[in-house]
Amino acid sequence: MANDAFIKQLLATIDARDAKAFAGFLTSDATFRFGNHPAVLGREAIEATVGNFLRAIKSVSHALEEQWSLPDVVICTGMVTYTRHDGGTLRVPFANILKLRPAGIYDYRIFVDNSALFAP
Repeated sequence: MANDAFIKQLLATIDARDAKAFAGFLTSDATFRFGNHPAVLGREAIEATVGNFLRAIKSVSHALEEQWSLPDVVICTGMVTYTRHDGGTLRVPFANILKLRPAGIYDYRIFVDNSALFAP
């Protein structure tokens, strides 16, 4: 599961703004932490949280730069571009840590500073 194609497929579901498909990569008891926001627990709650975020922006696009895989962990870095509904954009670096079980990702951590995304 932990390979370049897996990460590209995962990021493609986010870029397609498909929260349901994204949630399909997760275990039912997954934990999701986006930046400095509180952790979200459980696949359904994560799907709702990610869906709300994706509706708050016009689009998102990830450019994967590097990836490292261990038996149960994938770490990847790159640049993410967010497009606001007003057409403005924010491009920032990201790093993701994904802890894996055979059933999917059980711990998903995103390290990104997108605080300027919704700033006035």
